Amino acid sequence: MDTDRQFKDRIYEQFARIGKAVCSPKRLEILELLCQAPKNVEVLAQQANLSVANASQHLQVLRSAGMVEGHKDGLHVIYRIADSAVCTFIMEMRGLAERQLAEIDRITKTFLAGHIGLEPVNREELLDRVCSGKALVIDVRPSDEFAAGHITGALSIPLGELEARLSELPRGKPIVAYCRGPYCVLAVKAVERLRAKNYKAFRLEDGVSDWEARGFQVTRQAEMRH
Repeated sequence: MDTDRQFKDRIYEQFARIGKAVCSPKRLEILELLCQAPKNVEVLAQQANLSVANASQHLQVLRSAGMVEGHKDGLHVIYRIADSAVCTFIMEMRGLAERQLAEIDRITKTFLAGHIGLEPVNREELLDRVCSGKALVIDVRPSDEFAAGHITGALSIPLGELEARLSELPRGKPIVAYCRGPYCVLAVKAVERLRAKNYKAFRLEDGVSDWEARGFQVTRQAEMRH
């Protein structure tokens, strides 16, 4: 075989390993979850609605492609993204799909049509309101994800704790909820619950990575230790 051809075939075969690793919807979801924070297989299985065995199989595929890595922590293996470029890749792939596949917009609009008052807030306006103390931002993801990184100034109130912590939320200013990004439903549920209690609540469709990519401030775990 021609050596030039052999070189190109072997290189593109390696590129294709990444494509094969992300060709599963569930593996894409697992990567998005790990972009929020490191997790063990049991947590990933629960959050992605998988059996532990299936979650483990997906993780092994991603690990073999160099996209995730794991380390032992007592009785559990904790998985994390192998490189921040993986999260950038997932965001860019999502953006390409949004631009090229009209079905994504249709599915999203159909879903949100069944949920009143869930139009996303304007980011710049939100930033002005937060800085001036005229709005409160709440992070409704699990607390481990908040600790790993969150929008600066946000208050951590995981969705499961929302009802019990309503007394912490002011009645006199808008409350803006966010979670993992535009296709995460945690913030949708939070806004619905808050509006049912007569709070003036809105949804920010950005997740932490989206917010940071737009040049807005994010607090990371390492910064919180100082």
